[in-house]
Amino acid sequence: MSELFSFWATQLPSLLRGMLVSLEVTGASLAIGIPLGLIAALAVQSPSRLVRLPALAVVEVGRGAPALILLQFAYFGLPSAGIQLSAMLAAIAALSWTTCAYTSEIIRAGLQAVAHGQQEAATALGLSRLDELRFVIVPQGMRVAAPALLGFAILMLQATSLCFTIALPELLSRAYQIGTMSFRYMEILMLAALLYAAICIPATMLVAVIERRLGRHTA
Repeated sequence: MSELFSFWATQLPSLLRGMLVSLEVTGASLAIGIPLGLIAALAVQSPSRLVRLPALAVVEVGRGAPALILLQFAYFGLPSAGIQLSAMLAAIAALSWTTCAYTSEIIRAGLQAVAHGQQEAATALGLSRLDELRFVIVPQGMRVAAPALLGFAILMLQATSLCFTIALPELLSRAYQIGTMSFRYMEILMLAALLYAAICIPATMLVAVIERRLGRHTA
């Protein structure tokens, strides 16, 4: 057991650097993908076919294609079209698309959950459609969607483990490298799993607390 802890202590700094990369990719993907998801959610509900159909295509492709395929496409496919992305940019682009597609449905459900009376009240006050969205529908809809969005953020952190396929030095990639050099795959993958759990379990508990509080507020 002491040998195991000694091995973990030696390799922990490398894995922590990989975890930082995973968190950076997750944060950037969420920062880009969630606002795009909001735009897509609004566009999908647009009465104009010119707006609705392209938005539907983006959402359906993003949801239908596995994140791994999008990663491979961004890193290995785009160079055929003359677009060369680094592993980091390719990971952010692919996972932002995935985030946009899935969160658009989460946000759309939140927007539709806003009571119709709220919209009638906004109309009675003479608010324009844009002001109605800005001040009434979107704030309340995002509040409803917040727990699901936070839960999705945890899944996206776990999804960054797929980035080892494009040689991004994130947590799992570094664990594999260490395993290849030391032939101690079980020990290093156990440590990687513990690092993921150290973030995901508290985050899951936080989501549950936020969901309960929002539920009481709604009630």
